[in-house]
Amino acid sequence: MENKNFLCYQCSDALGGKGCTKVGVCGKKADVARMQDLLIYVTKGLAAVATQIRAEGKTIKPRVNHVVVLNLFTTITNANFDRESLVERVEQTLRTKARLLAVVDDKNNLPAAAIWSDTREHFDAKAEQVGILATNNEDVRSLRELITYGLKGLAAYLYHANALGYDDDTINAFVQSTLAKLLDDSLTVADLTALALEVGKFGVDTMALLDKANTETYGNPEVTKVKLGVGKNPAILISGHDLRDLEQLLEQTKDTGVDVYTHGEMLPAHYYPKFKKYKHLVGNYGNAWHLQTTEFDKFNGVILLTTNCLMPPKSSYQDRVFTTGAVAYPGCKRVEEVDGVKDFTPLIELAKECPPPTELETGEIVGGFAHEQVFAVADKVVEAVKSGAIKKFVVMAGCDGRQKARQYYADFAKALPKDTVILTAGCAKYKYIKLALGDIGGIPRVLDAGQCNDCYSLALIALKLKEVFGLDDVNKLPIVYDIGWHEQKAVTVLLALLYLGVKNITLGPVLPAFLSPNVAKVLVENFGIGGITNVADDIKRMIG
Repeated sequence: MENKNFLCYQCSDALGGKGCTKVGVCGKKADVARMQDLLIYVTKGLAAVATQIRAEGKTIKPRVNHVVVLNLFTTITNANFDRESLVERVEQTLRTKARLLAVVDDKNNLPAAAIWSDTREHFDAKAEQVGILATNNEDVRSLRELITYGLKGLAAYLYHANALGYDDDTINAFVQSTLAKLLDDSLTVADLTALALEVGKFGVDTMALLDKANTETYGNPEVTKVKLGVGKNPAILISGHDLRDLEQLLEQTKDTGVDVYTHGEMLPAHYYPKFKKYKHLVGNYGNAWHLQTTEFDKFNGVILLTTNCLMPPKSSYQDRVFTTGAVAYPGCKRVEEVDGVKDFTPLIELAKECPPPTELETGEIVGGFAHEQVFAVADKVVEAVKSGAIKKFVVMAGCDGRQKARQYYADFAKALPKDTVILTAGCAKYKYIKLALGDIGGIPRVLDAGQCNDCYSLALIALKLKEVFGLDDVNKLPIVYDIGWHEQKAVTVLLALLYLGVKNITLGPVLPAFLSPNVAKVLVENFGIGGITNVADDIKRMIG
């Protein structure tokens, strides 16, 4: 690498398929990347102290757990580009750790990261020492990063559950003990491989917790037609994944004359019964995250970014962008939470001064096929499979992205035989959910379960079909996996699928740059993971 002090390869945009070393393809500058490395390092130190305290039979308060979760989420791809906010999080983490150290009985066995403490004047120097390349062994480095990224995605799911008042200390303890193990140089490649699969197990548990939080709070998703056109009122566009932020925004915009539209991964909010009562939740505007620099300009109104994925905003609309939670960008206004409440008054007042959105398209999107909806028609689905009307289910969940190679997923969907059904979740859906693919006996050929957070539904559907068909192995189902990935939540989903025993997953548009040749070989030989090739050959291989 050209600069050994900076390497970032946690997303599918890694430069040249190897990694970004000077500036991130995402727009992240080197000083921001290094500060994220330092934040992960001090979070491992905090986690090591918390793990020691638990080992001594003492408890860790939820606020400490939430610091760890937010730190991991903050460093996920396309979330935080603001160096100063990262410095503040490092300082908060060090303060939190200092308070915990005061109650540790024996500090001799703690790793260096647990003891290190300094002032911001020395943060940059320390950051250069603790990045990815601080681990010399390529395979150990690869597995440590695979585990770290799996934990980042897990933390994103846990953060959303926490926002709704749901938590699980067993999951928190695992996250913290695993972070501490990443500081342990005695762990072998075999140890770390096993730990990665354990991340998958807890990824499943965390997605189950989030599913419970969402459905108990907002109801089970229902099959819903979501409007794509626009109204005549000024409006706020809410992007990201945080349903609690959307709920507060809708409550505060009632009777103000300001409409609300979802964008990107917020689309599935329309599927939840509780949100249907808000008549000023007009519809969905735009497509996946990577088109926002064009679409946000045309929206004309205020934009609220609740979570990743944020692209560096253009000057033409940056003054209308607000960030909250884990998201931050220099020059964008912030909305902070105070006593569990976020005040969106500044957004509402600014929106009133803006013209209505410019229409991008008309029509509608149909979604809401989460596990309960599919279970309700399970007999119909099983009969369609037994009769041969449905030959295969194709899981095409995951992420969309800016690479031209992702056109593969649209072409793949269009080329699939008409006796196949696509199961999807995440923004990958935008490549094909608006295509006229028809239905099979009333069953739509694209079944959207929701956000990437809702991939748990796809796992439950597969397990339910396994039970219904009386199979002893999920891999005997007529289901194949063609997954598009971009960032760390997709890594968590991948590890979760591996933990559940799913094999022969096709992953694209590229294999992760953080997989060393030896680690990639293990995944190929043990789990049958492979990359995409071309539509015709992949359909022949997967569908027959």
